[in-house]
Amino acid sequence: MNSHPVFPFCAIVGQEAMKLALILNVINPSLSGVLIRGEKGTAKSTAVRALADILPQIEIVSGCPFNLPPGGEVDCCAGCPNRACSEALRQGGAAAATKRVPVVELPLGATEDRVVGTLDIEHALRTGEKRFEPGLLAAAHRGILYVDEVNLLDDHLVDILLDSAAMGINTVEREGVSFTHPARFVLVGTMNPEEGELRPQLLDRFGLCVRVEGIDDPLLRVEVMERRAAFDADPEAFCRRYAAESARLSERIHSAMKRYPSVVAGREEMLAIARLSLATGVDGHRADIVTLKAAKTLCAFEGRAAVERADIDRAAEMALPHRLRRQPFEGVEPFTPPAERKAAS
Repeated sequence: MNSHPVFPFCAIVGQEAMKLALILNVINPSLSGVLIRGEKGTAKSTAVRALADILPQIEIVSGCPFNLPPGGEVDCCAGCPNRACSEALRQGGAAAATKRVPVVELPLGATEDRVVGTLDIEHALRTGEKRFEPGLLAAAHRGILYVDEVNLLDDHLVDILLDSAAMGINTVEREGVSFTHPARFVLVGTMNPEEGELRPQLLDRFGLCVRVEGIDDPLLRVEVMERRAAFDADPEAFCRRYAAESARLSERIHSAMKRYPSVVAGREEMLAIARLSLATGVDGHRADIVTLKAAKTLCAFEGRAAVERADIDRAAEMALPHRLRRQPFEGVEPFTPPAERKAAS
């Protein structure tokens, strides 16, 4: 148990779409993150921290600022400020340690140097050696990078985050000197549309998008209050109530990670995805690819080996809405789930 217990993921009332989108991204980080749109006070940050808390711990090189696994990549060690750690890693004698999956929060006023890290140019010119001061992207490697109010972040920084999330690396260049390190993480962005939109080009780069709202059922709102009050009164006792359920979810996620590479989707299922994208009028092909990945990930999470039409419909509800074509000065068009369109017809 943590020294500071985290509100259990399984104890969060409602917000099923948000919870599922987060789980799918943890199982398959190649989905390129999730954008959570909606009002404040809907358990967004609570869900992110809670999910990370139940994930299996990761093995790292002791003292490594990049969260590198023992026997992993060492190219970035040449410029690492932790000389003892990098030397041991290159020689294959680094001590191993375990840690919880990191959750790194990006402050709204963060500078580019704080995000990507900095190169000591004077040191490089004087000694001919690179020396890199890791930033938030290094700390988030193999973890979760959480960006609250991403729509208020400078577009240039959003581009950097999305590029790193898609490519899994971060490259810093200063005065002809460059440094590259691994930066594979789950990107979670939140935003309130009333405070401004992201550019369509940036919206499209988030793999999945879900909308969250306050619960309108009075009984469920009472349940939210009761659970929070119980957690505040005795966090450890409250967490113990959900320990078994949390362990089952953790094992289910771990099993899905191992199952995903073997999940198959037939040509008919791919045709169904293509027709959905054409019918909803999304631009480009990213929507098709993300929907396929999300459907396969969902299939793995459900414990199956072959994608079904229901997987595609559920995946499309998270992969398509933020990619719908928009006219100038118009907001995002409402997306009607495939099942509802079929029922209406």
